[in-house]
Amino acid sequence: MYSKQDLINHLRELGLRPTDTLLIHSSMKAVGEVDGGADTVLDAFSEYLSQGLLVLPTHTWAQMNDQYRVFDVENEPSCVGILTELFRKRPGVVRSWHPTHSLAALGQGAEEFIQGEERFDSPCAREGCYGKLYDRGARVLFLGVELNRNTIIHGVEEWANITNRLTAPQALQVRTPDGRLIDRPMRRHGAPVPNIHENYVKLTKPLLELGIAVEGKIGDAKSILIDIKPMCDLTLEFLKREPDLFLDKEPIPTEWLKG
Repeated sequence: MYSKQDLINHLRELGLRPTDTLLIHSSMKAVGEVDGGADTVLDAFSEYLSQGLLVLPTHTWAQMNDQYRVFDVENEPSCVGILTELFRKRPGVVRSWHPTHSLAALGQGAEEFIQGEERFDSPCAREGCYGKLYDRGARVLFLGVELNRNTIIHGVEEWANITNRLTAPQALQVRTPDGRLIDRPMRRHGAPVPNIHENYVKLTKPLLELGIAVEGKIGDAKSILIDIKPMCDLTLEFLKREPDLFLDKEPIPTEWLKG
């Protein structure tokens, strides 16, 4: 059974810095037995990143639809795992007002970070929170999950204006913490193939080979820590070569890594 200090030691060994801005995609089950459970995992991250900014997705895309149209910022549960749901309820944590792809944040500059998501009509707008992660030189941790959870790559495809990656707008609303209702038509991720995100795993090998990503363990969870800016820049270069790169699982050509 792992203690909080064990987990903190693992974060240090992986190369995480206490001043980092860190986005976490997670599987609590993969971490294994922890004294105190999921709350201890969150305590370890929060304590270690006390000088930085801790960010978890609190997405709601699974439940928002034409019948269930109102995203309640304070009360709508996250659809992406127990750590995200527990995190959003913690003291000091603030949540962005994005009706399908909200993020929750704790730490340095959290309030500023989450501001303005209700202004955009796509899941990962360049000026929104996912773009801010790029601008802040943030890192992303895949805690017991693979890069098929790499939401920001959806964003990179948005930013590169790849065709057929966004649907027509859906009429959604945001209920703010002070009770107002804001109309927010929202496009969804789409593609000519189902589950295009499953093909994002093809980035794993080149990111590791180029030193943009490192592997390690946190608890029992095989984990990958990646620098977001060079990952996005590399992906943009790949998409210039082949806009439909992620429509299949074919490996990225080795020669692409040499130029």
